[in-house]
Amino acid sequence: MDTNRHSFLFRLTSRFIKYFALGLFGLAIAYLLSAIFGSSHIAMSLLPFVLYWVIFRCGLILLCLILTTVIFESVR
Repeated sequence: MDTNRHSFLFRLTSRFIKYFALGLFGLAIAYLLSAIFGSSHIAMSLLPFVLYWVIFRCGLILLCLILTTVIFESVR
């Protein structure tokens, strides 16, 4: 039985999705903790940077990687 049925691109994409979701979850927890402990002004100043670089750029790269994987796996 072949236990390694998925391609390298599929495994890479699934790992990237996992770490992206974990990163978003960690950012949400960090933001909530900063709001609870009263340092939300620091979080608000960093929010545009996080939204643009982390969420938008990495999300766009993830979307392109997902689309490439879907096309590659459907051809295969």
